Amino acid sequence: MMDKATQLLNPMKVQDDMEVNKPDTATRILDVAERLFVEHGFEATSLRMITQQAEVNLAAVNYHFGSKDALFESVFMRRIGPFVAACLAELDALEQSGQALTAEALVLTFIKPCLMLSKDPTKGGALFVRLMSRTLVENHRLLREALNQQYSVFVQRYSSAFQAALPQFETEDIAWRMHFAFGVMFNAFAGNDVLKIFVRSQVVSARDPDMVVKHLVPFVVAGLTAPV
Repeated sequence: MMDKATQLLNPMKVQDDMEVNKPDTATRILDVAERLFVEHGFEATSLRMITQQAEVNLAAVNYHFGSKDALFESVFMRRIGPFVAACLAELDALEQSGQALTAEALVLTFIKPCLMLSKDPTKGGALFVRLMSRTLVENHRLLREALNQQYSVFVQRYSSAFQAALPQFETEDIAWRMHFAFGVMFNAFAGNDVLKIFVRSQVVSARDPDMVVKHLVPFVVAGLTAPV
């Protein structure tokens, strides 16, 4: 770190150091947009809000991303790729282990990456999990189409695995159960502490990832395996 004398003698060096430590423009836009999309949703977040808080002009957003839709997709895609890869790696390890596929084991292949992600701010942390949850609720057509195209392998792999683990159910029943199960799991990590409505305690919090997992897994497994 420079002393004051060095700063006075070489102000350009100080400016250069500040620029080196400053995130590049595209990353700054993505970080700010991610936070605002979580706080306000896609529709209520304007490009003006993003440019003001990222301290850039509209031309910079257009140069790097082209449009608000493309920016939203970029925010989402930079996080979802590594997350999906982590889930599939867990699923590969389970299938290659030789142990029987169970609903609980499959749920954990998804929960473990969620837990790791929620604790790692460099990969988006709880903020991205909240964004993912909000995106599943809001009908952002272009993003859903992109996900269907790029991550169909994720859907196919998990669908096949759950069908193998739950052979007593029809394909349509399994699709419904996966729909509800994944919705519950995403929302459980979203950081919306609705639990406070039911339990007035400073100790109990739905924003504690480990506590979420403890109560979430048996709940989801019970729903997946319940009789028709």
